[in-house]
Amino acid sequence: MIHERLANLKKTLPPQVKLIAVSKTKPATLIQEAYDAGQRVFGENKAQEMQQKHALLPHDIEWHFIGHLQTNKVKYIAPFVHLIHSVDSLKLLNEINREAQKNNRMIDCLLQFHIATEETKFGLDMEEVKQLLQSDEFQSFENIRICGVMGMATFTDNEETIRKEFRTLKHVFDLLKQTFFSGTPSFKEISMGMSSDFPIAIEEGATMIRVGSLIFGARNDSKH
Repeated sequence: MIHERLANLKKTLPPQVKLIAVSKTKPATLIQEAYDAGQRVFGENKAQEMQQKHALLPHDIEWHFIGHLQTNKVKYIAPFVHLIHSVDSLKLLNEINREAQKNNRMIDCLLQFHIATEETKFGLDMEEVKQLLQSDEFQSFENIRICGVMGMATFTDNEETIRKEFRTLKHVFDLLKQTFFSGTPSFKEISMGMSSDFPIAIEEGATMIRVGSLIFGARNDSKH
């Protein structure tokens, strides 16, 4: 089933869009099944769970951290994480830089923006990001690389709302690219769109989508 779902999903994606299979809460056996079907990029939202799966599964998997990350959990994923999507504070960036240094690595990160109407979502606003990027502390980091932005749309059936929020994130990306990252080719990612809304996200400029239930089957506790 997973093989079939992945094949069908990939047929619909343009070549410039990277599919992150959201494997959080799924057992290693199911991730292995997706791996055997050719998927190499997986997204997790709990640091210790990701660490355990990394130890059990093939080492050419590209692990993306997509959930809210607490500073005291960074150490579990720093040795191997490919991309952290959910950076929402200078304090967290500082910790990622520290742990990356310990592991002699450069860790790629996305800045998470709050684009939804829901208060429950984490994320920064433009003013906070400007302050962060202009701070002396940020300028001193040598082991992190900001590669783009991430956001989650409101959980709603209203497509106009969703489209507007994704458009906002694309605008934010363009603005940051122009203002802070114009000479930085690695600043190129827009991570937005999940199982329920990724076609709209792609239309609005997503370069990465985070899809779980369409690959692994429905789950009760999240809209991923």
